[in-house]
Amino acid sequence: MLQPINHGGSLLAEIDQAEAIHPRLWWLGHCGFVVKYFDIIFYLDPLLSDSPARRVASPLRPEEVRHADMVLCSHAHGGHMDPATLPGLLAASTRAKVVLPKSAAEHARSIGIGYQRMTTTDSGLRVEYFKQGTYARVYAVPSAHPELDHTPLGGYPYLGYLVRCGECTFYHAGDSVPYEGLADRLRPYNVTVAMLPIGGPSEANFTIEEASALAADIGARWLVPMHYGTLGEDNGSIERFVEHMLFHRPEQRFKVFACGEGWQVPPLDTE
Repeated sequence: MLQPINHGGSLLAEIDQAEAIHPRLWWLGHCGFVVKYFDIIFYLDPLLSDSPARRVASPLRPEEVRHADMVLCSHAHGGHMDPATLPGLLAASTRAKVVLPKSAAEHARSIGIGYQRMTTTDSGLRVEYFKQGTYARVYAVPSAHPELDHTPLGGYPYLGYLVRCGECTFYHAGDSVPYEGLADRLRPYNVTVAMLPIGGPSEANFTIEEASALAADIGARWLVPMHYGTLGEDNGSIERFVEHMLFHRPEQRFKVFACGEGWQVPPLDTE
């Protein structure tokens, strides 16, 4: 099993000590990310349990994570709402709440998450978070996996999240394929960094061409691929992604992470 470039106490110390006047991002493998803005720390789709299927070891253990403010889960599938990650993480991060689709609340309870630790949401709704004078917002848009599967009572079971930190907006698609109207939903948010899945099964990810086209269509300043190389996904997809971007989308900025790597989103005035 490959090892992340940073992990454990070293990675946690880096996150805790990083200055984040301009937001920072760390990749945890699969679809998992950490977003830090000033002192606010969000975990997005964390998958921190080890299993024989992993090609890259988890950079953190759930019980090590004591600083999470909010944990965003895009849908109820195990790689995104991991029963071996969330209870331990929430036990360690005692003030954190899980943001999740409202239709996933019963599933979350069944894996050990109390209702008092949940904040349910749906497309078009906004979750706000304040900490020490800093303000961040989380918006939700539907994801298709491979269909939208909307119901009047349950809403959309698969969500993408738009995390607004100052002038920077992260779009995390979760598991999704393109669908008609997605770009129209995203354009008003002026996406800075689009995190799109490229390496999973066809019903759960974009093709490389579709991911680059969506980033261009919504005017995303940066494209970040995810959902490759950590579990059983196509490990060669990242090489094809880089080749495609360099030869077919040279105007589009992109960032490819190593597991455990951090990155500060460049401010507009430095690009």
